[in-house]
Amino acid sequence: MRNKYFRFLKKPELQGIQSMIMAVFSVISFSLLLILGFVMYGRFSASARQEIISGTQKLIEQAGENLEDYLVSMRRVSDSIYYNVIKENDFSRQSQDIQQGMNLLYAANRENLRSIAVYNEYGSLLAAEPVVLQKEDPNITKQGWYEKALEEMENMHFSTPHIQNLFDDGALRYYWVISLSRVVELTDNGVPRSGVLLVDMDYSGIERMMKQINESGNGQYFYLCDSNGQIIYHTRQIQISNGIGSENSGQAARYKDGVYDEYFEGERRKVIVNTISYTGWKLVGVIPYSAFTYGMFNLRYFFGIFMLFMAMMLAFVNRIVSVRISSPILKLNASVVGYEAGETPEIYIGGSREIRHLGYSIQTSYEQIDKLMKEIVREQNERRKSELDALQSQINPHFLYNTLDSIIWMVEDERNEEASFMISELARLFRISLSKGRTIITIKDELQHAKSYMNIQKIRYKNAFSMEFDIDPAILSCCTVKLILQPILENAINYGVAGLEDAGEIRITGRLEKGMVLLSVKDNGMGMTREAASLVLTESTRKQRHGSGVGLVNVDKRIRILFGKEYGLTVVSEPDEGTEVTIRIPAVAFTEENRKVLEKGNLPGRQGTEKVPEKGDLPGRQELGDEGS
Repeated sequence: MRNKYFRFLKKPELQGIQSMIMAVFSVISFSLLLILGFVMYGRFSASARQEIISGTQKLIEQAGENLEDYLVSMRRVSDSIYYNVIKENDFSRQSQDIQQGMNLLYAANRENLRSIAVYNEYGSLLAAEPVVLQKEDPNITKQGWYEKALEEMENMHFSTPHIQNLFDDGALRYYWVISLSRVVELTDNGVPRSGVLLVDMDYSGIERMMKQINESGNGQYFYLCDSNGQIIYHTRQIQISNGIGSENSGQAARYKDGVYDEYFEGERRKVIVNTISYTGWKLVGVIPYSAFTYGMFNLRYFFGIFMLFMAMMLAFVNRIVSVRISSPILKLNASVVGYEAGETPEIYIGGSREIRHLGYSIQTSYEQIDKLMKEIVREQNERRKSELDALQSQINPHFLYNTLDSIIWMVEDERNEEASFMISELARLFRISLSKGRTIITIKDELQHAKSYMNIQKIRYKNAFSMEFDIDPAILSCCTVKLILQPILENAINYGVAGLEDAGEIRITGRLEKGMVLLSVKDNGMGMTREAASLVLTESTRKQRHGSGVGLVNVDKRIRILFGKEYGLTVVSEPDEGTEVTIRIPAVAFTEENRKVLEKGNLPGRQGTEKVPEKGDLPGRQELGDEGS
């Protein structure tokens, strides 16, 4: 009954509640930790990315300033030559002064200059420094720097890098230069004319500055282009010139100063643009996204260690929390399990307010259920006793009526000895029938009751039948319900052998088999069909009830009420061959203690309110295979 009402408290989930709480807390805390870790990593990586971009911007700004200073110094050289040398002297009359002035300026800036030259409007060389021979027919008027100067006379013009091809210094060496050209007004024999001033800057100066800022080695690089996207300097300049590589310089030339995202040749990258004043050149910094991850290795390592440390801390904290939460529940469950096992432990009351309230509730429920169980058992026992009393009250008047009727008949016929014998047997019969109000008697007494009944009936039927008792002495001291053989014997007489022409035979046997007592009554009477035999022990009206009053159904009910549904009567019959009724009851030794237990109906192992005795269930119970009466 306890298991029936409180089995819900013993769930498999309750056994692992501590693990469940720890698992849930761990999942939640680790999920939050991962989310926090990803957010923090995203923030730090974004901050690191921005730091890289800011650092690159500062580097570009610094490099741009250096380039501007260098180009401004070249502009100043050009201005000095123009305003202090060319404009102040006449080429026909003061050529020596012009040459000397150009020589002084070249000597002062020779680290950054390759040559200085002045050409007239027809492309003829008027003066040059250092003094070298001009190559034959260099076709000055077709040079890009010359044409550019004449197209926009008011501006200075910087060319893209090219090999200096104007002068022959005798060493057969070739130099990369950037040409600064401008239209100048010169005087020849007092006549003002137009000409072009050419200042060839040594390209190695710009190359050196660009190489300095391209030493990071983390994937980012810087290049220089003009306003049309023509490459001035690039780390892969040779490959680009040979068509092996490419650069998005045309797009960069159209960018304003700032930071841009772009995809080029399937690669995502950041592009930082800075315009060089006076030239329109673009100093471009390129940062592939792979360069951002290159600098994030230490950050990832730090976050890995941090996440591992936090995970260990969370596991430790979760363990403590789960133990604190689950410990009162597990203690409460242990006390409930002990109660279910048949012990009477105190229900654990402790922990939080909710757990204490649950403990109080369970304890109160147990007390109420115990009280209800006792009340139910008492009511069931009373109901069973009432049912037995009611069935018994149906049997006793029937016995008394038939016996007294026979005695009256004998007295009237002056058969006094037989009447005396019947009265004596009737006294025995009623002594056993009453049994001091007991329901459980020994099989020995039940057989004595049957013998007394048959002795009376033999006199009534004038010895029209014979009877034989074949009883195993081992069963005589076993328990039985009283008055179970008499109705069966009555059926055997009235509906079995009473109408036979020949003498009838009734055989009563008793034996012990597999812990059960088997009592059978067999006659050689008229018998019945199998269908009729199957209806004898049912409430069906298709078959006339056999026997006195309540008959076999009465006996079967009483046995089942006391011993359980697996015990009772079985009927086997064949027409004209006879009928055999077998009683099955458990083999329980008759002791006062066993009698009280059986009459109360408190037999362990019975389903619902019926209890079936099994071997070893009752004190003193034994298989009496070797015992005598």
